[in-house]
Amino acid sequence: MAAAREIHDGDMVFVGMRLPLISYVVAKKTHAPHAVGVFENGVLRNTPASELLFTMSDGPNITGALSCLSMLECMALLQQGRVSLGFLGAAEVDRHGNLNSTEVADGAGAKVRLPGSGGACDIAALSRRYVALLSHEPSRLPEKVHYITSPGYGPWRDFRPPETGWGPQPSSPPKRC
Repeated sequence: MAAAREIHDGDMVFVGMRLPLISYVVAKKTHAPHAVGVFENGVLRNTPASELLFTMSDGPNITGALSCLSMLECMALLQQGRVSLGFLGAAEVDRHGNLNSTEVADGAGAKVRLPGSGGACDIAALSRRYVALLSHEPSRLPEKVHYITSPGYGPWRDFRPPETGWGPQPSSPPKRC
């Protein structure tokens, strides 16, 4: 799984749910045993939860956690530059790594509001690098996103090309089954 390969041993990873969580578990079990998972509700884990999680606040995620911080303390890890990698979802991502999770156009061209970014803008701006997870459909990969919810490269960010390991990271598209 391409997302799991983005996690390096020793990384502090802003995990999230679904695909990022699966990626974290795969990385921990295969090549990154010292990675630490950070959940936006403040849970820090150095081992995957023992049971399936439906939300990040489920009992199995809290039981055996390395630490349970407040959301403020959790977000402070980002501000301190301690988060190596953040996983983000998006409706659109452009070639500069800008993410749109705010609004898209429907088939008739009307704007449709999405739930929004939550802490995604903080993760994109403050984690050392981030990976956007989304299906690779042409409509979701425009030349320029329709709305910048979370910044990639541009005049608002010191330019550091992806090969420096900072900011949005390119990843190979998933293979078709």
